Amino acid sequence: MEYNKNNLTKAKNLRSNMTDAESIIWYYVRAKRFLGLKFKRQVLIGEYIVDFLCPEKMLIVEIDGGQHNEIKNVEYDTKRTNYLESNGYKVVRYWNNEVLLNIQSVLDDLKNKLDMK
Repeated sequence: MEYNKNNLTKAKNLRSNMTDAESIIWYYVRAKRFLGLKFKRQVLIGEYIVDFLCPEKMLIVEIDGGQHNEIKNVEYDTKRTNYLESNGYKVVRYWNNEVLLNIQSVLDDLKNKLDMK
């Protein structure tokens, strides 16, 4: 698959500049620390960059900030999720504050989602 160079550059920048919530999730899922599964971060899928991908389970994890509540972003996220799901991926979303305030609950939910895949 051929990728847009701008998106590759953007993905590299996102890897270097993760949010606090993304950094916390990455700490728990990198290096097969979570259920022995490999996760990748800031992965290009089509024209989209996803926060985290577990290729083995075809599961995408998105960590969302408050801007995802804005109408234009809700519409974009819906279109994006539909595209990803039409390509066989399952998308799960967590709010930044969920990750920052209750990481164990997020990890428990993620484990349940992975067990169902």
